[in-house]
Amino acid sequence: MTTSRRLADRKVERFEKNITKRGAVPETTAKKGNQYPVGPILLGFFVFVVIGSSLFQIIRTATSGGMA
Repeated sequence: MTTSRRLADRKVERFEKNITKRGAVPETTAKKGNQYPVGPILLGFFVFVVIGSSLFQIIRTATSGGMA
């Protein structure tokens, strides 16, 4: 066998190993559907900041007389 043929055979062998492993994912690494990427406290804080700042802007606009 020539060197290039040996290298090609190795490459094909590695590729075929990956094909046979496809879809074999352990259950521990699969994501669960009921978990949030952020915690509820952080989510609540974010909502508080967004709603609070929008309310503050509305009140400030109303007290300044509209579009001034």
